[in-house]
Amino acid sequence: MTSFDTSPQLNVWRALLALAVVFVMLATTGWTALRNQRGDTPLQASLSAWEHGRVGGHRLPDPQSAPGKLARFFASLSGAERASLARRYPLAVGNMNGAPVELRYRANRIALAKEREVERERLHDDRLTPAGQHDAGRRMDRLDDLLEKGRRILAFDPGGSGRVAEVFGDLRRADRVSVVVPGVDTNLLTFQRTHRKYSAPAGMARSLYDAERQASPSTRTAVIAWADYTAPSGLGIDSATAMRAEEGAVRLDAMVRALPGRAPVSLFCHSYGSVVCGVAARRLPGRVSDIAVAGSPGMRVENAGQLRTGARVWAMRDADDWIQDVPYLELGGLGHGADPVSSGFGARVLSAAGAKGHAGYFEPGTASLFNFAEIGVGAYRSVHCAHEDGVCRTGLSGTAAA
Repeated sequence: MTSFDTSPQLNVWRALLALAVVFVMLATTGWTALRNQRGDTPLQASLSAWEHGRVGGHRLPDPQSAPGKLARFFASLSGAERASLARRYPLAVGNMNGAPVELRYRANRIALAKEREVERERLHDDRLTPAGQHDAGRRMDRLDDLLEKGRRILAFDPGGSGRVAEVFGDLRRADRVSVVVPGVDTNLLTFQRTHRKYSAPAGMARSLYDAERQASPSTRTAVIAWADYTAPSGLGIDSATAMRAEEGAVRLDAMVRALPGRAPVSLFCHSYGSVVCGVAARRLPGRVSDIAVAGSPGMRVENAGQLRTGARVWAMRDADDWIQDVPYLELGGLGHGADPVSSGFGARVLSAAGAKGHAGYFEPGTASLFNFAEIGVGAYRSVHCAHEDGVCRTGLSGTAAA
């Protein structure tokens, strides 16, 4: 039998498959490109009001100013003045990078309560269709959940399908900070789930927070469930391109740069969230020590070196994860590049034993969650590698923060 290299034929086949998938998507779902919303959203209206506001007789600073400048502005105010701004402009303050985190929590509680009343009125509005009233009821229930005592909402935007970020732990005093970046179909309604709760951002972050505390009780950790970008809806064109990821990357970078303190930050990026992290990698600040991806369709590069980051790059994929069947290529803007768990990519490949499919990486008792927690507390030598040679631990120290 004559032997020959099949890689060129394989690449052609994968490219044709990718194009076929695209044509099917176009025919069935249409091109759902990101469009500018017409009219002011509640957040835009709050920001506009802020821009015309005053405190102590002085104009308020540009809400898009650098976080450091905004932090100095808030530090110059009295407690009563800060509280007044949170009441007058709750959405603006609640989403303002640079505002004190405790003030953001307070402002977002006010914004959540106001939005709940909006949805309550919609629920009983006879002009709405039954489907519209049902949607209002679901949103009101989710807002009730987010208003539960003790929840720390770092960001909230009710516009469109809604965006949320929640903190577990004490962000200001943390020795280590972890950020969970979720994938497609992430919005206000899917931020948490009763069933399969560890597949939703809030459940993922809570599970990681608990695992980190178990891994290193002496390490003060904080975990952010960061669903504060407009994720693709379903497996359509948006999820096959980097369009949503590019916007999300800007928002992720801005959030990380505004975090208080100097604690190292680890990103845990699931599914399309790994595309966001891949696009963001080159611009993220140096305090980002680790970027770990799970169930990734690619990071928009051909190898880890192209991410241009000083962070350690980790990758894992469960053997039953359907994502392994997607074409790992980028062609004309479609697809997300090389497979992060492939030998040529250059990531440190971790075990995901027990994860069971695409949405199980944060399930308690799995090797994937154990590995995330060890990375989150800085105990790198304790991680379980995907391969017996233990190469994923090469050159790493293994001490958690005291």
